[in-house]
Amino acid sequence: MAARKSPVFTTATTFGRLLSFIGVSVLCGVLTAGLFVPMAAGAGSAASASITFFDGLPADLERATLATPTRIVASDDSLIATLYEENRQPVTFDQISPHMVDALLSVEDSRYYDHGGVDVQGIFGAIASNVSSGTNRGASTITQQFVTNVLINSANERGEEATYSGSKGISDKVREIRLAIAVENEMSKDEILEGYFNIVPFTGNTYGVQAASKYFFNKDAKDLNIQESALLAGLVNGPGYYDPQAFPERALERRNLVLGEMLENGKIDQAQYDAAAASGLDLTITPTKQGCVAAEQAPYFCSYVERLILNSEEFGETEAERRSVLYRSGLTIKTTLDPAVQQAAQDAVNETANPDTTAAEVGHSMISLQPGTGNVLSMAQNTRYTPGDNPGDSVLNFNVDQFQDGDPDKPLDGVGGFQPGSTFKPFTVAAWVDAGKSLGTQLDGRKKTYPQGDRWTASCLDGGAYVEGDANGWTPQNYGDTNYGDATVLRGLAQSLNTITFSSAKQLDLCRIMEIAESMGIHNGKSASGEEESLSVNPSALIGGVEDVSPMAMAQAFAGFAAEGNVCEPRALLEVTAANGKTYNVPEPDCEQVISKETARGVNYATQEVMKSGSGSLLNYGGQPMAGKTGTNDSRSQTWFIGYNSGMATASWIGNWKAGTGSLSDLEIGGRIYPEVDGSLIAAPSWARFMQQAGSLYPGEAFANPPGNLLANPTPSPSPTESEEPEEEEGKPAPKPSATPVPRPTTAPAPAPAPVVPSEDPEPEPEPAPSTPAAVVPKPSPSETGS
Repeated sequence: MAARKSPVFTTATTFGRLLSFIGVSVLCGVLTAGLFVPMAAGAGSAASASITFFDGLPADLERATLATPTRIVASDDSLIATLYEENRQPVTFDQISPHMVDALLSVEDSRYYDHGGVDVQGIFGAIASNVSSGTNRGASTITQQFVTNVLINSANERGEEATYSGSKGISDKVREIRLAIAVENEMSKDEILEGYFNIVPFTGNTYGVQAASKYFFNKDAKDLNIQESALLAGLVNGPGYYDPQAFPERALERRNLVLGEMLENGKIDQAQYDAAAASGLDLTITPTKQGCVAAEQAPYFCSYVERLILNSEEFGETEAERRSVLYRSGLTIKTTLDPAVQQAAQDAVNETANPDTTAAEVGHSMISLQPGTGNVLSMAQNTRYTPGDNPGDSVLNFNVDQFQDGDPDKPLDGVGGFQPGSTFKPFTVAAWVDAGKSLGTQLDGRKKTYPQGDRWTASCLDGGAYVEGDANGWTPQNYGDTNYGDATVLRGLAQSLNTITFSSAKQLDLCRIMEIAESMGIHNGKSASGEEESLSVNPSALIGGVEDVSPMAMAQAFAGFAAEGNVCEPRALLEVTAANGKTYNVPEPDCEQVISKETARGVNYATQEVMKSGSGSLLNYGGQPMAGKTGTNDSRSQTWFIGYNSGMATASWIGNWKAGTGSLSDLEIGGRIYPEVDGSLIAAPSWARFMQQAGSLYPGEAFANPPGNLLANPTPSPSPTESEEPEEEEGKPAPKPSATPVPRPTTAPAPAPAPVVPSEDPEPEPEPAPSTPAAVVPKPSPSETGS
């Protein structure tokens, strides 16, 4: 920053000017008598002089690293976002236009190459001028201005209050002079100029000549012409006062003054002066986009990465220190994001639930993880990353937990998840095959009541059991209150039959089911106790009807199935390096075999059946080996599809994020109204759209079959007695589909044709999705659960 002139030099009264003369004369007397700076000293030669007066002052200028922007980049090094407190793009001296050097020295320090850091001749000249005329002529050299800016930068880096030029006293000026002399003894003139050009502010939070040149003229500093250089050189004396955007007349007058100084100093000739002075400002304002709100891609992933840095002690003991590192250290943060996968996910999300044609309370997100590494490949959602309350705007992340590791001091700016519905059912299947039981086992799937006092084995609970406490008992139902009867475990999952899930769980330990889920990454997404909290152990949890789970956690677990039981922690950071070359440690892949390969293969065999005969059988996703599961919670407010293979696991979620139990029915989604919604109706086709673009990027190998004993047809389990056949329980009925969808006109533009989805009945007869904004929409699959 050009040194703001001390109040000592700006006193307007005659008495003030007299005091100014006396005070500064004393200072100059000390300098002249004790230091004796030669008037014609060569570059740095005068800096060798010293006197006892200076012995107690610091002789070394401690230079903190210049604040430079941080870049978050994808795995292919493409830019995600730039973060900064000070927009600075350091350049070397040979990357600065000679016109810029001439302009600055002409107006700020024409004797720069003739003094040793302090220009006594200039000081006396300024005194004489200011006392005689009451003007505000300064005397600080470029070296002194460089020292001032270095001290300000160092104070900012330490979080301390900086002393600016306008608030300096005599002691500050003496210290500045001492340090300027020391700098001239350590650095060449060109090195000092290079440092000055990189540290000085030009406007707002734009620092350094390269960032200023880009901002005002959209060109590199080496390409600045005469008049552009004169404009920027004039700015350093008062970046706000001479701002050419806010005060173009002042800026033009100041520029032409600089041109006059260049002419007087022989840096340009009369013809060059005339041409430059006759030109306009000719600005090409090009702001550098800053923050995740201005991200080039994946703004919610950007926000997630930002929070990971701010939450990690690797980058500082306190959040203030970490924030300084993030916004001032010029980090290059290389991430796991795959731009092609991200684009495919964002396209699918936008085509399905564009915020301009979707009710404000309807959210849609999609996240993909790579099995075997945990790398986060994409993170998309249907809202605009913009603060405020306008419909479609939100900075909350639908994909992640509220807090990292359940620690309220480590926010992730996430919603914290949603009820997972039937996407939780594979964990019961995992416990079933883990116990050595066959997927071909025929179970009783008739509708029944579990009466008050009914006991479910739960070894981790008091008494070793979960006991039904409702006086009326509990009567789980299938979707539409249909499809009751005997079925294998395999068919029960493919058709998402609640009664089969509970029939199988009755033969297992509930705690083992929840233990498997937890080991695969499932936890309460709203954990705030300092650790990730387990889900409740009760029968309702088996169909995802209790706590909320984030899409990231669901994708992590299904990626674990894809990797045959090898579960990896989600990972977003690959490398972090600061501008000064310092590298930071980031998490390596953190994977653990939490269930056996045989168990995982059993689950994969069952979830493949969903794609063959269940809700995924008619999805057009590219034809490669694929497994998946739909899910819908009881109130129809949260719907899911999770599809995966050995290359990629993707969780697609659509739900009411503002009112967790508010049904999606009759809400506009992508310009259409759906009287009743489930996971197979919108979330699954959106995933299929995504796979059409991204599936070939991470192709999967054929799933390995489980051992033969897990596919055999053992003796069916006993059926309940006739007395167990229940009446429909009041207060706990599953939602039933409307007899007739209610037409609802809409004027929204037609969405892209969605892949058709099947009924989960054994012999599906799906209705095709309409290609125009339809009033009557396909009836949801009658066996999709309402759990």
